[in-house]
Amino acid sequence: MSGQPRHIQHGSRAAVAPGLADVSIGPATKFARLPDPFHFWRGGTLNDGVVAYETWGELNDARDNAILLFTGLSPSAHAASSSADPSPGWWEKMVGAGKAIDTDRYFVVCVNSLGSCFGSSGPASVDPATGLAYRLDFPDLSIEDIARGGYETIRALGIERLSAVIGASLGGMAVLAFATQFAGVARRVVSISGSPAAMPYAIALRSTQRDAILTDPDWQDGQYAGDVRPVTGMRIARKLGTLTYRSAAEWKHRFGRRPASDRRYEALPPGRAHFPAEFAIQDYLNLQADKFVSSFDPNCYLYLSRAIDRFDLAAHGGSAKAAIERARAEKALVIGVESDILFTINEQRAIADAFEAAGAETEFVPLASLEGHDAFLVDIEPFAAAIGRFLAPD
Repeated sequence: MSGQPRHIQHGSRAAVAPGLADVSIGPATKFARLPDPFHFWRGGTLNDGVVAYETWGELNDARDNAILLFTGLSPSAHAASSSADPSPGWWEKMVGAGKAIDTDRYFVVCVNSLGSCFGSSGPASVDPATGLAYRLDFPDLSIEDIARGGYETIRALGIERLSAVIGASLGGMAVLAFATQFAGVARRVVSISGSPAAMPYAIALRSTQRDAILTDPDWQDGQYAGDVRPVTGMRIARKLGTLTYRSAAEWKHRFGRRPASDRRYEALPPGRAHFPAEFAIQDYLNLQADKFVSSFDPNCYLYLSRAIDRFDLAAHGGSAKAAIERARAEKALVIGVESDILFTINEQRAIADAFEAAGAETEFVPLASLEGHDAFLVDIEPFAAAIGRFLAPD
């Protein structure tokens, strides 16, 4: 690398619009500057852009033991605890000393997605040209841009080649975009519950979630501010999303027809009070919705959700197979869940077939977990076993 360093030391942070969520920017978060201007895949540019990230482990002298980790739609870069931030991360049981992603062996870099609201530049960030939040003036976001944000982060750290790139859900798509756009940079690829291109059913589900926000009067064409936010739309969107992240079999096993116990919703308007939560599953959905609206920015959600729908790996070569041939990965691990209705097991099999056809040593692991799409977050043991085995020294 040449020129000025593009790493911002800890203690600095990305500007976030007043009143918008930034609760998951923790003390271990660092920032990498993006090239200025940063050109988006679908057009548009960003000035003074940053990507938030955290790291674990040590980079070796050869600088070849790094793993880049992409997240799903909603997590921050805080994948695991560290001395700088001892709070549990979203993949606490997967990342750490002696764990499947072993920080005694690897230097792990987890990035917050470009377009998110946890430190990386996104619609909730302040536009330095105006002093106001970008909101809908933020450039058109694609999975390719998220992948490049990760690439620019490792470049800022002086890393030219990765031992592996890993991602799940949206991150699984980002992994494919990364491997295709930056051929040969990642020696190994781990794609978990992603897709080469979203299927109509999943697109329909996500578009309905976005409609719930877009039709909320408090969205105000994206110009909401302070305490006035599209809370009702966000709550509905999160409830719909939560339903798609798990399976009907898990809901039956976990909740059955147990009655509701949460009485917070008794003080409702007269009409709503006529239809209170009566079942435990409703309690759970209400809890998930409340947590989400207090921590995630609506415009960021809209941008990221649409980016998932638009992604099509075939845009990089005419077909998913041709795109993956360009990646030049040596080894690939593809993990899917048979109960996943959002990114189906057939989509995972297609990714594995494409890597195998491209000449990569490929392992496909279909799991029978009840937890559906979110299994990689909750049913850790089978994922950890497969990932740990794949990352073990040759």
